[in-house]
Amino acid sequence: MSLQVEKLEKGMAKLTIEVPASEVEKALQAAYNKQKNSISLPGFRKGKVPRAMIEKMYGAEVFYDDAANAMIPDAYAKAYDESELNIVSRPQVDVVQIEKGKPFIFTAEVALKPEVTLGEYKGVEVEKISNRVTAKEVDEKLKEEAAKNSRTVTVERAVEDGDDVIIDFEGFVDGVAFEGGKGENYPLTIGSGSFIPGFEEQLIGKKADEEVEVNVTFPEEYHAEDLKGKEALFKCKIHEVKTKELPEIDDEFAAEVSEFDTLEEYKADIKEKLKEEKEKEGKAKQEDAAVEAAVKAATFEIPEPMIETQVMQMSDDFANRIQSQGLSMEQYFQFTGMTAEKMMEDMKPQAIKRIETRLVLEAIAKAEKIEISDERLDEEISKMAESYQMEADKLKELMGDAEKEQMKEDMAVQEAVTFLVDNAKIK
Repeated sequence: MSLQVEKLEKGMAKLTIEVPASEVEKALQAAYNKQKNSISLPGFRKGKVPRAMIEKMYGAEVFYDDAANAMIPDAYAKAYDESELNIVSRPQVDVVQIEKGKPFIFTAEVALKPEVTLGEYKGVEVEKISNRVTAKEVDEKLKEEAAKNSRTVTVERAVEDGDDVIIDFEGFVDGVAFEGGKGENYPLTIGSGSFIPGFEEQLIGKKADEEVEVNVTFPEEYHAEDLKGKEALFKCKIHEVKTKELPEIDDEFAAEVSEFDTLEEYKADIKEKLKEEKEKEGKAKQEDAAVEAAVKAATFEIPEPMIETQVMQMSDDFANRIQSQGLSMEQYFQFTGMTAEKMMEDMKPQAIKRIETRLVLEAIAKAEKIEISDERLDEEISKMAESYQMEADKLKELMGDAEKEQMKEDMAVQEAVTFLVDNAKIK
């Protein structure tokens, strides 16, 4: 294999990769072996048609796509290592030449990690941490705890905001029921925003066993093309109305939900915990402010494919979280009116922020010679092993060198955040 690297504008590079003709022949033969059992010609049993006969009948290029797809991953991986470039995007591949008896040539356009020029990052201003807790905040926390320990009871009154209802519904557009618009015994919390805007509000004031017609308009960015911007009628029947019944906040309540015997003791504990939370939040705000100032002072240009790659990663992570909750992305889009395109567009600013933050913190770690020793890494692995209820040596064995290096990089980045705050001015 041979490789040529061409630096392009806007942080991009083009890798031109050439695979020897001998490897092309192997890939073509492998493609033939893969497809031969599905090809039949008169006079030959299935799977016994000679390759030369197939190429004569269908053209030499009949196996080119499979051969190219087989060669590209391995050849690109080798080129990736050989180039020693800091590639931060998926390759945009273009086949230049694939022909029997000739080398296979393709190009891969990739984004390169941007060079960062740091500005002033020492002595940035951050706000002083305040851990003052008011009586009102303690009372609000008590109400939250009471809500967590509430019990749900069925009521005979009309639906109010915040109630849980069990409903049947069926949606119609221009008098015709549409696919995915029907549900039976569906649990819905009024005010949760789970349904199309305007749907839940129209159930308020209605009672159990009452049939309700709900008129809504699908959002213009709704995922289903045939429903975008359409007016719809939902025929609903309310089966049950439920509400939360809160316990009395007294000594008995305190004894039930905490380790304390009296409400006053419980409130004192809540106050102490709120102080700790405020200190933690204050520290996080200081870190955010220091990092934001360092990013603002730095100079760099992020290639668009790097942003696209980050957005795809964030999208995949979100899909995994949704699926872990028992929902498919299709159901999520249907319930929220969101589309994949709109979701990814909304993720873009956060993706850019993540990239900017990481680039600048890595540059600061390098400038300040922040390095993580093997001993520090071992300490972190031991903490991870404890949380996983594993032996540290066993966890370390399961981790590859690349994973360990990634951990070191992540730890160095966090050390850079600590460095920024330690060297900041408190205002």
